[in-house]
Amino acid sequence: MSSTHDTELAEFGYRQELNRTLSTTDLIIYGLVFMVPIAPWAIFGVVYNESKGMVPLVYLIGLVAMIFTAMSYAQMSRAFPIAGSVYSYVGRGLNPKLGFLAGWTILLDYLLVPTLLYVFAAESMAGIFPDIPKALWIVLFLVVNTGVNYIGISFTAIVNRLFLAAELLFVVIFVVMAVVAIARGTSGARFTTAPLFDSGDFTPGLVATALSIAVLSFLGFDGIATLSEEAKGGRKAAGLAMVVGLVLVAFFFVSQTWLAAMLVPDTQQFGDDEVNNAFFGIVEQVSSHGWQVAFLAMNALAVGIANAVAAQSATSRLLFSMSRDGRLPGFLAHVNSRTKVPERAILLVGGLTLVTGLFFVGQVGLISSLVNFGALTSFLLLHVSVVSWYGVRKHSRNVFLHWVSPVLGFAVIGYVLWNAEAAAKIGGLVWLAIGCLVLAWYTTHDRGILPEHAADGPAARDQSVEAPRGGRA
Repeated sequence: MSSTHDTELAEFGYRQELNRTLSTTDLIIYGLVFMVPIAPWAIFGVVYNESKGMVPLVYLIGLVAMIFTAMSYAQMSRAFPIAGSVYSYVGRGLNPKLGFLAGWTILLDYLLVPTLLYVFAAESMAGIFPDIPKALWIVLFLVVNTGVNYIGISFTAIVNRLFLAAELLFVVIFVVMAVVAIARGTSGARFTTAPLFDSGDFTPGLVATALSIAVLSFLGFDGIATLSEEAKGGRKAAGLAMVVGLVLVAFFFVSQTWLAAMLVPDTQQFGDDEVNNAFFGIVEQVSSHGWQVAFLAMNALAVGIANAVAAQSATSRLLFSMSRDGRLPGFLAHVNSRTKVPERAILLVGGLTLVTGLFFVGQVGLISSLVNFGALTSFLLLHVSVVSWYGVRKHSRNVFLHWVSPVLGFAVIGYVLWNAEAAAKIGGLVWLAIGCLVLAWYTTHDRGILPEHAADGPAARDQSVEAPRGGRA
């Protein structure tokens, strides 16, 4: 198997440097941990207010929005089973310069996601230990996570499994609590389908606004693609893991938020003093203060350690891939000979996250908006690359996967992006402008080692793609 993978990478001009030990199950677990099955806990109140209580409907629409993107990722990961995710897919399937911009925009997502997670975790820990500065929690989580990533991808996989098991245990506990409370009518709890759809309050604009917030919970499935060179399941492994992980996490999101909404069926809006911890207030309402503290602690650990470990891992692989192609400083492509991880990229991500985390303490809304802009902009280019590579260049006869799906995905993502907050658009466009300047510098100084004909590199060995020789020598 290893020789097969070595041959695949050699076709693209690379050699196997990272440790290829992850099974498809490991990839699915990684994706689930990255997306966090309990992600709605932290933003339940905000999405509830924005959607007039229809939180599970928002997540169902979010699944539809993201499933097209997941399918586009799956198709491109089969064609190009290399690290770099959307940077590699757009660069080779569409155009190298656009690939750099796709990588640069999603880098905004990947660099700020760990920051956002540490801020979320610090907020939860402050709810338990109000006298301890939030900055201290950020530093503590960061040191632990950087160490986990530095030890190696196999150890990271073990940590992922342990935390996923703990999160699912708490999901089961909440489901039991909620079902019992609804059956007993505790504090007015009752069964209702209104959270799934309420015709009196439903408007497309209302859901689109809430979706721009909730979509943040789905971001992370794409991180699976960054581990393609560490997976041992073949070309289809990453794509399968992305789709399966997305559907599974959507099930957790919808079921938990539907139950939570049924526990407060007469609530129109959460007040400013309770909106940020609305879910945990509901837990206390149907159980006890002790359980509220336990759920807060689980949320902090899941976000601050498990989720952040996955995020830093994905970010370091993206930096590794872009620097390997000469699109970022070459020292980031260094791989530790013993642990087989891109150690310098890992340490750089840790350092940057420390600075941004301390700077953005308490500014959850702004970070969330910037993260969404970076991810969604790169997703637009991903959908175009699917049409370009499969539909136009390879004359694929699979109309749904290579034409209809990416076009629908582009439309949905574009609509959400259009309705994003003005501050996110301004900040995102500034970041994109900086990326254009960086690209211009590399182009004029001939620093890129990925040639313009890289998009003509080898294609996937499937029924719709031929296999011409090419790639970076």
